[in-house]
Amino acid sequence: MKPKMNLPGILVIHGPNLNMLGKREPEIYGATTLDEVNAGLGEKGQSLGLQVDTFQSNHEGAIVDRIQAALGCYQGLIINPAAFTHTSIAIRDALLLLKIPIVEIHLSNIYKREPFRHKSMIADIALGQISGMGVFGYTLALEALANVVKPVDNA
Repeated sequence: MKPKMNLPGILVIHGPNLNMLGKREPEIYGATTLDEVNAGLGEKGQSLGLQVDTFQSNHEGAIVDRIQAALGCYQGLIINPAAFTHTSIAIRDALLLLKIPIVEIHLSNIYKREPFRHKSMIADIALGQISGMGVFGYTLALEALANVVKPVDNA
């Protein structure tokens, strides 16, 4: 799916269990729902001159399919791969198809949690990683991409 306007497009992908934001472990992930996160991203994107599209899935293959469908359609990508951060070579390989800046985000500080969460399969191919800033991390990621994305070529 291509962005609807002639604005630089940013795709935001939310991984497994993020559909349960606000309900699942609020002491770690906060009380904000995914719908609220997405609405805030849309508003912030407009203020930055960006078109923001969002996608969430609990299924690795669906995330891979969405990344592949994004090829040539977006100028930047924000991904919170959630548990797939630590395990998914398939998501990593799909991201390598994209020749756009990618920001990896995590609501909690993955480096202050269990040791298995310290390894990211994506960090070394991302422009940057934001970890531990809660839902504000999405805003930071969007602002970072606003500073590096290329304008849409209307030719």
